[in-house]
Amino acid sequence: MNALRWRQLWAVFRLEIGKSLLSRRGLWIYALALLPVLLFAGHAFISQRQQRERAEKATAGATRELLRSIHTGMPREEVLRLLPKPNRQFTFRRRGEQREFLSYSDGTTEWNISLREGKVSAVNTRSACDLAEDTVIFAGVFQFFFLRLAIFFGCVFVFINLFRGEILDKSLHYYFLAPVRREIVVAGKYLAGLVATTVIFVVSVALQLAFLYGHLDDAAVDAYLTNGNGWQHAAAYVGVAALACVGYGSVFLAAGVLVRNPLIPAALILLWESINGVLPAVLRKFSVIYYLKSLCPVEVPIGRDVPPPLALLALNVDPAPAWVAIPGLCAVTVILVWIAARRARRMEISYAAD
Repeated sequence: MNALRWRQLWAVFRLEIGKSLLSRRGLWIYALALLPVLLFAGHAFISQRQQRERAEKATAGATRELLRSIHTGMPREEVLRLLPKPNRQFTFRRRGEQREFLSYSDGTTEWNISLREGKVSAVNTRSACDLAEDTVIFAGVFQFFFLRLAIFFGCVFVFINLFRGEILDKSLHYYFLAPVRREIVVAGKYLAGLVATTVIFVVSVALQLAFLYGHLDDAAVDAYLTNGNGWQHAAAYVGVAALACVGYGSVFLAAGVLVRNPLIPAALILLWESINGVLPAVLRKFSVIYYLKSLCPVEVPIGRDVPPPLALLALNVDPAPAWVAIPGLCAVTVILVWIAARRARRMEISYAAD
């Protein structure tokens, strides 16, 4: 491609990037990207407040070693002999049994001891957030909500409107009357939509990770980032978000060019992506989410308590290796953009029909 084509591509990109980033109709995309950020920010705020409360309620003399020595079946007298006066204590009767509740805090963990008929029946703890547990929670939010809903519907709006929006606004003919090849118009529009969605959703991922790790123990986070796989996981999440914009963007760009009502194929694609986990091995590979889930660094565990619809979404049988998933997704993107460009060369505008 010569210098003139590059300048034309840059001109189309500059015209479209503002529409994709600052469109009033697309403000809800920022809300979609902001929702998980608010979720983890709220979690961090509540966790820090609870940790301060535990530190303020620390029971003098109630060390972690003493509290760990309390076990079920231990007599009440021995518990009171080992431990100091509890922060909270109350007695009640239930089903004819004498029950008692004792609450202690070692500064980081709240210990709740339940007694029944003068003996310890249960010892429950409420501690600060666990790094491993929060990492799995983040993986679930990223796969169930961020990839399948936020990025998916964000790309539906941005990339379908690259052409359908121009037709509805009756402004596409200005591009087609200009001395610019239509392939350049398609490429410039796609790059503008890709940059816009990537910036929005990658920044969202970065903020989510910042709030996720910001309220946890500094030593544990530092060990996870430096000695563990923390930085690799963070880079993987950012890369997967960007690849989701690449893949879904090409799909919906092609839908916007090829189909008069692209919302119908968008709904069918959403259904196809949702049942990907139960499809045969050959059909499973004809979807974007299969490759995205294969690149996610943390697998979401599927337990018996997970509802069947969520278990279906989390299921990823025989994931593709990165050296297959990344080039495969990029190759499909190139093919779909090429198809859209070829179709745009033969596109005839009829505003009355739309």
